Amino acid sequence: MKIGIPRSLLFFYYYPFWEELFQELRIEVLISDKNNERIMNKGVKYSISEICVPMKVYVGQVLDLVEQGADLVYVPRIVNIRKGVTLCPKFLGLPDMIKYSLEGMENKVLTHKIEQKSDDISDWKDYQIFLEVFDVSKKELKSALNKASQKWQEYRAMHRKGFASDQLLEDIKRTPDTGDLTIGVLGYVYNVYDKFVNMDLLGKLREMNVNIVTFEMIDDEEIQQEVDQFAPRKKMFWEFSNKLLGAGYHFLKSDEIDGVIHVTAFGCGPDSILGPFLDIDSDKYNTPFMTLRIDEQTGESHLLTRVEAFVDLLRLQKTKEARKCEK
Repeated sequence: MKIGIPRSLLFFYYYPFWEELFQELRIEVLISDKNNERIMNKGVKYSISEICVPMKVYVGQVLDLVEQGADLVYVPRIVNIRKGVTLCPKFLGLPDMIKYSLEGMENKVLTHKIEQKSDDISDWKDYQIFLEVFDVSKKELKSALNKASQKWQEYRAMHRKGFASDQLLEDIKRTPDTGDLTIGVLGYVYNVYDKFVNMDLLGKLREMNVNIVTFEMIDDEEIQQEVDQFAPRKKMFWEFSNKLLGAGYHFLKSDEIDGVIHVTAFGCGPDSILGPFLDIDSDKYNTPFMTLRIDEQTGESHLLTRVEAFVDLLRLQKTKEARKCEK
């Protein structure tokens, strides 16, 4: 049996877990091609128009996996990974959207509900459907989940050492940070690491000799502290929005971060609430903040011009501050 995994949404956060899990169960794993014009156009064509561009990409990648010969496409319904906090409603309805809006997909989707107490989604109670689908024993399933958890913990440990997900997933040897600027790149993993939609933002920043920090590189405890301090006003309803909220305020307050770029998809409801808080408070902390809004129509020249101008501004500001210190 071949299980297809779309290279979008939480792929960039959980793929090492999923890969190890299915391999331990002796299931062949297929990954969709990296997002490209063909996949994007297919996703736009067969998606409902109201959904955001990451969801359209996901649809295109599901169809790509079917063309590759996947017997089933893995589309878990991730409800929550923290008690009392859920994910974006589009994630909750994702399996239904794939099954019932795409012709021929009703019997090609492997889905199950994930409701866990932490980011480590290895509690076996949510995977009991695998016992029948893959004809494995409870012992085999628990063992596979345990090894998947270990693999994912190693992946997260590498994040905290300063490795970005794109470098880890593509096994790119990371060179030491040598840039004169450090920018906090804030965004959901599927916006930050989809090189086609964001015109390879991270690659362009690295070419500009900029060091990059993303929310995955920050300790969970530090993120939660910032979220808790925000609580008197209001926490976000959505798990990964809270992660970005905490990371965003960590970036704004940090002396090691020269500026923040918030990458958001056009039409994202949670980001429409998250972004203004950080934008307004960036003045309070005197940290330059820029929003990059992307969709299927985003032009490379437009994005590059804005990023170059932002980086130039940060360098100019840093030079002025250095001169003041010398005096």
